[in-house]
Amino acid sequence: MKIYRFSKEKGKKVERYQSHLATYVKMTQTTKAATIGYMYIDGEGTVGHHPAPIPQLFIVVEGEGWVTGENQKRVSIKNGEAVLWEKGEWHTSGSEKGMTAIVIQSEELHPEAFMEIKKQHA
Repeated sequence: MKIYRFSKEKGKKVERYQSHLATYVKMTQTTKAATIGYMYIDGEGTVGHHPAPIPQLFIVVEGEGWVTGENQKRVSIKNGEAVLWEKGEWHTSGSEKGMTAIVIQSEELHPEAFMEIKKQHA
């Protein structure tokens, strides 16, 4: 399990199209099909321990919570951070107060090409 940061400071100012005070942070790029969804985890909610069917990028956009990898050790995660689970990697996620995330799943995900790794956990 790898945790990434996608802070505004790592983005690029959008200067085209008469844009003003806008920043874009690229997070991943795929050449293979991808599914993109939005995950709501309510306060005291969890997504149970299961293997990732394909590589999965879990991008926290609101709130905070925790994630685990194979070792089931909870690691805090918050708005502005993302976690990557590889295909077959067992994982869990949850939140005491509530958390929402964009979830991208694809056979080909390479967020390290665009985002800074914050932590790598087993």
